[in-house]
Amino acid sequence: MLKTIPSEFDQQRGILTLHMPEHFDFELHRAFRKAYRQAQPLPRAYVIDLSSVTAMDSSALGMLLLLREHAGGESADIHVVNACNEVRGLLDAVGFDRLFMLQ
Repeated sequence: MLKTIPSEFDQQRGILTLHMPEHFDFELHRAFRKAYRQAQPLPRAYVIDLSSVTAMDSSALGMLLLLREHAGGESADIHVVNACNEVRGLLDAVGFDRLFMLQ
């Protein structure tokens, strides 16, 4: 069964927001990729809302890296927001605070 990721695209500002579910893991790989690739026109910036996420695995970290590459690599404008303390600690521990705007 193909999962979906709720998203909002503000075309005026060019911002795509993805609302991640409780478990951000490998099962979301296809849905995550589809969610950021289907936005037209291409977003100027991305917001990954982790407010519902209680668990994240290494494949989720890989998915974020793939999004970064898709969005322009070093010039990508990606904000990862609303992470709980545990998830924020993981993101900091693997150095994602240097690759993404963590808020």
